[in-house]
Amino acid sequence: MAFKAKSASETKAADLAGALVRIADREGAPLRIGVDELRRGNPRLTPLAIGQMFRKHRDILDAALSERGYVLLDYADQGTGLGMAFSIDPA
Repeated sequence: MAFKAKSASETKAADLAGALVRIADREGAPLRIGVDELRRGNPRLTPLAIGQMFRKHRDILDAALSERGYVLLDYADQGTGLGMAFSIDPA
């Protein structure tokens, strides 16, 4: 199988998945993770980037969470300034 370089968006999706896993490991599931908490762990994760990565690379997020025994139940995006949150449960 040939090596395929990750695109910038795939790398950022992996960053988002890593941040979600770290928070879930630290806090324990079930939990709800807001964008402010994600940004504290990785300032590159802007609200726009988070929304785009969820829509474009949901498979990367699901795979990273399932590897650690979590499942992404819900993602809520209520619009700019109104809040974004991920709901995570144990698998």
